[in-house]
Amino acid sequence: MKKFKSALTTVALASSIAAVSAPAMARDTVNIVGSSTVYPFATVVAERFGRNTDFPTPKLESTGSGGGLKLFCAGIGTEHPDITNASRRMKKSEFEMCQKNGVKDITEVKIGADGIVIANSKEAEQMDLSLRQVFLALAKEVPDPKGGDKLVANPYQKWSDIDSSLPNKEISVMGPPPTSGTRDAFVEIAMEGGCKTFGFIKAMEKKEMRAVCHSMREDGLFVEAGENDNLIVQRLAQDKDTLGIFGYSFLMENSNQIQATTINGVQPTPETIADEDYPVARSLFFYIKGAHVSVIPGIKEYAEEFTSEAAWGDNGYLVDVGLIPNPRKVRMDVARNVRKLTPMTGNEL
Repeated sequence: MKKFKSALTTVALASSIAAVSAPAMARDTVNIVGSSTVYPFATVVAERFGRNTDFPTPKLESTGSGGGLKLFCAGIGTEHPDITNASRRMKKSEFEMCQKNGVKDITEVKIGADGIVIANSKEAEQMDLSLRQVFLALAKEVPDPKGGDKLVANPYQKWSDIDSSLPNKEISVMGPPPTSGTRDAFVEIAMEGGCKTFGFIKAMEKKEMRAVCHSMREDGLFVEAGENDNLIVQRLAQDKDTLGIFGYSFLMENSNQIQATTINGVQPTPETIADEDYPVARSLFFYIKGAHVSVIPGIKEYAEEFTSEAAWGDNGYLVDVGLIPNPRKVRMDVARNVRKLTPMTGNEL
């Protein structure tokens, strides 16, 4: 801590500190916001980091990927977060917002993979759905069941209305809100994947196509459950007719109570997600604010702990809580970028 206080004094005297608000200078704890999916992994790393080093345990807040990036990109200064977690990659528009607000040096850290699962109670019938059936169950507008190339308000009330082989039960699905990276990834991978199986929708202009594919129904059969995925799991355990959408890690944590739906005939497992055989797989990230590294103690050290082989490697402790590791070469490249705090250029997006 003596070294930190000395460094902080030096920084305080430097002209660059003009960008950092004086009242927040006293903060000595890493502030992390963002994805509810990455939150469990980040929490495990933060707790070990606080226990095994002289740095305070980082403070974490689950705000959703979009919400976290909005807070992260709001500006420089220790009233703003140092790191944001994301269950999808930063968007070009978010990178531009960061740049506009003076958040120039951002290091992207790809931490591993995750699958988005649709699950229900183990006491219920296990579902087997195609991406097309997922889209037809959850979209705001769908192709007219009577035929033709036109869209109508979603008329499907029961799973069996979509396909007679599906259960004769009302469609009831809980999922994340629009601020969630899980929601972003779900609509881009699952909903759009099913949507594009209809030729006339796939042929639309991209903007129009995305509006159709990404709009979730609002008639009560799909319910936004907030950023707390544990609440969805609790509901599924109580209501065997409801399905929930969340990250694979939550399925692993609660495998005694809930089971995954197979998608296009593929069960989500670490192997099928890592190989991208499972249709709804995505990568997970966090982003480091370079301007804060010399002001807040422990930012770089926390990131180096997260990207150590002991944490995110093939046999690391994060695997035990559901993280699916990056290939070794990817891990080595990302860890090198963390050590060097290599900034993004925007061309990656």
